[in-house]
Amino acid sequence: MNHVIWHRLYLSKYIARVPKVLLNDSLLLQSWRMMFYRSRFAHTDLKVPDFSEYRRRSNKPRVRTCDAPRKLLTYSVAGGGCVVALYSAKSVVIQLLSSLSITADQLALATIEIKLSDIPEGRNVTFKWRGKPLFVNHRTAEEVEMARRVDISTLRDPQRDEDRVERPEWLIVIGVCTHLGCIPIHGSGDFGGFYCPCHGSHYDTSGRTRKGPAPTNLEVPSYQFVGEDLLIVG
Repeated sequence: MNHVIWHRLYLSKYIARVPKVLLNDSLLLQSWRMMFYRSRFAHTDLKVPDFSEYRRRSNKPRVRTCDAPRKLLTYSVAGGGCVVALYSAKSVVIQLLSSLSITADQLALATIEIKLSDIPEGRNVTFKWRGKPLFVNHRTAEEVEMARRVDISTLRDPQRDEDRVERPEWLIVIGVCTHLGCIPIHGSGDFGGFYCPCHGSHYDTSGRTRKGPAPTNLEVPSYQFVGEDLLIVG
């Protein structure tokens, strides 16, 4: 406070030396008064004492000397979470694929292997495949000739015998009547092939519908010959 009073008295000496003509000017006097009363006295050279030694430890600001332990903990938690997430995703994918894949008993029924040497010429053997009867017919030369002598333009479901068999002597068809799902009898009917006694459907030696209510030919499954003596259906 004493500094302020002394500073104002010191400036008043200079104001007293100013000519009175200039002081009569109200604008000039106003500017002098504004400069005098609005002057700021900031004593920035004074040092503020440091009381850090007297502060409690709980109130002192924490200074981190190194962030390595904190980063290590963060990275460890993040890495562990990623490992757990990947392992869980792997388990879910494996369970999903296992549920979609077929079982061993279903796989065994999906394909069937047949030894052709056990079926003599002129015989028709029935196998169970995917819950349906499978006809494997070892045709004679006369049966093959009868099947290929037919004019396909007269058939209800036109199809050549060459398109239904891979080897002329072997006819492989599903033994289910295409009318209402009955099982036809081999070697019966008006055309020497298959006959369904339930509703009178007749099939020729190539399994093609020739007479009766059956709308289409007997179905030919997918099969392949492995060597000369093995047939794989499915």
